Amino acid sequence: MLQCIFLLSDSGEVMLEKQLTGHRVDRSICAWFWDQVVSQGDSFKQQPVIASPTHYLFQIVREGVTFLACTQVEMPPLMGIEFLCRVADVLSDYLEGLNEDVIKDNFVIVYELLDEMIDNGFPLTTEPNILREMIAPPNIVSKMLSVVTGNSSNMSDTLPGATASCVPWRTTDIKYANNEVYVDLVEEMDAIINRDGILVKCEVYGEVQVNSHITGVPDLTLSFTNPSIMDDVRFHPCVRFRPWESHHILSFVPPDGLFKLMSYRVKKLKSTPIYVKPQITSDDGACRVNVMVGIRNDPGKMIDSITVQFQLPSCVLSADLTANHGAVTIFSNKTCTWSIDRIPKDRTPALSGTLLLETGLKRLHVFPTFQVGFRIQGVALSGLQLDKLDLRVVPSRLYKGFRAFTRSGLYEVRS
Repeated sequence: MLQCIFLLSDSGEVMLEKQLTGHRVDRSICAWFWDQVVSQGDSFKQQPVIASPTHYLFQIVREGVTFLACTQVEMPPLMGIEFLCRVADVLSDYLEGLNEDVIKDNFVIVYELLDEMIDNGFPLTTEPNILREMIAPPNIVSKMLSVVTGNSSNMSDTLPGATASCVPWRTTDIKYANNEVYVDLVEEMDAIINRDGILVKCEVYGEVQVNSHITGVPDLTLSFTNPSIMDDVRFHPCVRFRPWESHHILSFVPPDGLFKLMSYRVKKLKSTPIYVKPQITSDDGACRVNVMVGIRNDPGKMIDSITVQFQLPSCVLSADLTANHGAVTIFSNKTCTWSIDRIPKDRTPALSGTLLLETGLKRLHVFPTFQVGFRIQGVALSGLQLDKLDLRVVPSRLYKGFRAFTRSGLYEVRS
């Protein structure tokens, strides 16, 4: 049971406080929390569960906003973390973004959503489709009416019918002239390559996203060609677990619109689509840098939006870096970004130049880590393949579509 939720800005200011039970949680817990953040740095903010002298704390950080929940009783920690993630997702969807200014401009909407999403410390209504029927998203017209009438509430007078349904994520009176359902495989590749060029870690985090616009209450089944490669699967509440457990088939009644059907990981991959080969040598107060980028394993589709970013060591006074393809930018915080976009066929992109070290320092002792970014349309690098999507009751004029998309996640090359 959660007792209170706080929303903190990136400076530690309490932007919003929602007491959930009769036991009031004092704001001093936020001061203690932020003192720990200042003293311990990012390592403290990466801990999802924290034991303070008086409370257990759950935290997530989204776009500089810290969602902090407090409790003094024993409860499943994943429930608190999952609820905060759902709150952040709903607010981002409602407010079309998530930052300090947006939250302060929409205090009433945020409080109304929290009133419906949690009751007496326990999660209640967290489905976006139902919440949209209960509380209208903010728009220019509603803001003008609130100024004129003085009524800032967007709350509906009627209770959505789906709240009493066995499929609360979907209403029963949906009608479309054209029935469509699209399935997207969206993947992020995480990789670590050591200074000898050896692949230490390579895995893919993926999501199956569905965009459904179908009349009535459709019953869908989605199957994969090779489902055994997936680990750490996580499902939307609409998925029936028994068919997956027995046959690895996703059987579900989808919410209306775009939603995340499931997430997964594919571990221990053996190769990456591109290579980055840094070479750094230093002597007599100067340092020579050479970085080459190329295609290691051709995925069969164009690799674009390729970037290489690294942080210059603090002992570097100045840098003179150029590239034979793309643009090199060095920012005031000593972050260097090399934007390549696409690899040309006639030459291998290369970055080279010199770094001037501090006076008295002969050699470079701290070597940078290179962060690599890329994007590939039409390919799932995990190798996961969709087999088929079936509907038990097929409406007239049904359109189905499949897409795949892969981008880089935490892709590091060490030097």
